[in-house]
Amino acid sequence: MSSARSGERMVHQDFIARIRYSNALPPPPNPPKLLDIPNTGLSSGQYTNPGFASRLAREQPLNIEPDGELGMPLDLVGMPGVFDGDERSIQAPAHPPPVHPHDRALLRPIAALGKRKVAESNVSFLRRTEYISSLSTKRVESSSPRAGLLKAARKVPRRSPEPAADSPRVIKRKIERSFELAEEELNNPKRVKHPSKRNVHLVNATPLLPDLDAFPDSGAFVTIKFATNPVPSSSEYDRRLLTSLFKPIERTEEEEEIYEAALESHTRDPVNVPKPQNFMNYDFFLPHSKTTATNFRRKFDVDDPDREDDGLYTHESDMGGCFQFNRIRAYETSQETELDHQTKYSNEILLATNDDDTFPRQKAVYYYPVLQKSTIRPQRMKNIARTIGVPDEDEKIVERMDVTVQDPNEDMRIAMKKYKEHPFGWEEEQEEEQEEEQEDGPEEAEEEQAQGDNDQTLREQSEDAEGEDDGANGRDRSPAARSRSSEARNEEDDEENEE
Repeated sequence: MSSARSGERMVHQDFIARIRYSNALPPPPNPPKLLDIPNTGLSSGQYTNPGFASRLAREQPLNIEPDGELGMPLDLVGMPGVFDGDERSIQAPAHPPPVHPHDRALLRPIAALGKRKVAESNVSFLRRTEYISSLSTKRVESSSPRAGLLKAARKVPRRSPEPAADSPRVIKRKIERSFELAEEELNNPKRVKHPSKRNVHLVNATPLLPDLDAFPDSGAFVTIKFATNPVPSSSEYDRRLLTSLFKPIERTEEEEEIYEAALESHTRDPVNVPKPQNFMNYDFFLPHSKTTATNFRRKFDVDDPDREDDGLYTHESDMGGCFQFNRIRAYETSQETELDHQTKYSNEILLATNDDDTFPRQKAVYYYPVLQKSTIRPQRMKNIARTIGVPDEDEKIVERMDVTVQDPNEDMRIAMKKYKEHPFGWEEEQEEEQEEEQEDGPEEAEEEQAQGDNDQTLREQSEDAEGEDDGANGRDRSPAARSRSSEARNEEDDEENEE
């Protein structure tokens, strides 16, 4: 029994019960908040990273709610003379009082804070003599006024602050620099490097230019995207789509009243009531045949010598030759993005490649602004109404259109010329005021001329009346008096000539 006890392991335990130390975390100071976590999956390792929760906490903005006085209550009641216009009590004095010796340490510059340097302490017996001589020489030189002047003269002049990035001078400098870099890269294509692919080299460079001569009278273009295929599926591309037409469908009186009511509600309360979307519906037309589509495009080709030939028309109408377009279906707008002339280049642009470099053309890629983007889909509500047999008495469907191509009129040419000179638009209100002034100008000139004629007539009448009075007085006087008056006038004339 003693041998068995000697083989056992002795365990010393001072307490009978097991001791457990509590390490519970304190409750959070704020209620929990739901955060949006990026769905990157467990394979990315972000969720299991210890710093994931810390990063989420750092990205959350602090919700600081200060009081009305921003933590600095200002009470002007106790300031003498404030309400009488005397603000001396709240302004800094012209001559500040001297600083107390105990407060001078608080006014030390930041560079002087910290431990005092050993070289500044006068403990010569702890250092070698050569160090003492060099330090004392530097201290004497720095204390002399000449050294201060030389140091001030050696100061490098501070550079003037850079102007703002949106200032006209900076913008002009960046534009000129971009042209210089583009010219250098065109002269030396090896300088051009792909931003992400190192093995790709430049083969050909084409300038990107705006086509100012192609502005329509609206100043920009409209892009329309089909939600579904507008023609039956085929292995070949239907080139009639390049010359398709959209005819806007006018809204009914009920739809117009609904839109006007929604627009009025938005005008009264623009914060809570969103602006109604002015979506358009269209009738979609395609050329009657491929020949019609080809000849229709030739009519718009300025380089085609036969574009003015009436023989390009494929059909005849009461007014002469025409192109025939057949209605396919009606479309409604499902999504629309409308821009203005200041932002028509920032969202989307159209590109056209020109390989003809004969004068006055240039081999380049031309870009065109987009003022409106629309996505259309087949019209649903009216199709359902027609299917269930609900007729629309006001609806008039045009099944065919006869189209004749003509040159733009004078008003359209003027608008196109203005957009060529001012691609970002111009102030129409100023032009209207100038036109009104020009219209009012001739009328005002006629009135001023008539007023001047009246004044001239009145002056002539007054001079005639004075002449008649002189004549009457002359007739009443004797010949001797008339002779004396004539001699006096002659003497006055001689004096004026002498002068």
